[in-house]
Amino acid sequence: MWKTDDELFALMRRQLFPAVVGDILDTLGYLHQFLSPTIRPLRSDLVVIGRAMTVLEANYFAASEPAGQLPLSRQPFGLLFQALDDLQPHEVYVATGCAPQFALWGGLMTTRAQHLKAAGAVLDGYSRDTPEVLQSGLPVFSYGGYAQDQGPRGKVVDYRVAVEINGVRIAPGDIVFGDLDGVLVIPRQAEEEAIRRALEKVSTENQVRAAIERGMSTVEAFRTFGVM
Repeated sequence: MWKTDDELFALMRRQLFPAVVGDILDTLGYLHQFLSPTIRPLRSDLVVIGRAMTVLEANYFAASEPAGQLPLSRQPFGLLFQALDDLQPHEVYVATGCAPQFALWGGLMTTRAQHLKAAGAVLDGYSRDTPEVLQSGLPVFSYGGYAQDQGPRGKVVDYRVAVEINGVRIAPGDIVFGDLDGVLVIPRQAEEEAIRRALEKVSTENQVRAAIERGMSTVEAFRTFGVM
């Protein structure tokens, strides 16, 4: 049904939504794949689809810590710029790991991500420069806007490593699919079956909707079609 990520993500955007794929993942035994509902799109119509480029953050208490044991302690922002520059087309910058005390994303990061043809950003924390980010059209999901800067407060300590958000494990390359109802992580090993079965479920749900519109009861519809 698809041969490339271009085809896959275009198909998902046309025909699927996170809720229906999440339902299928439930049936496959992946019961905890939605990130915390505190992570919301900056605008209600935004949809993010892409492969996770995971970023691990940490709280620091100065832009540079001369007494630190690692060179990273003396490097403002840590590996933030290296991580950002490593974004590939169709990738989603997924950042977590620190207490939400500052913005993990902003306008200049958005500009760089768009130049690299990235798919968006999903942040376990705040973002800032909201008008600029919204004007760009890049899908950004976060706790909301908060202007406090990362510079003297946090660093990126690693990237392209497995991370967890609210108990959901995210490996580099997993599909991230989000809309107003939440952000879903589709494990790479399950993506083909999950998406194929989700497409089938959407087709069946359309039949159910038509039957209910004609007057069929929900009890009868579930008995007939097996979905609701």
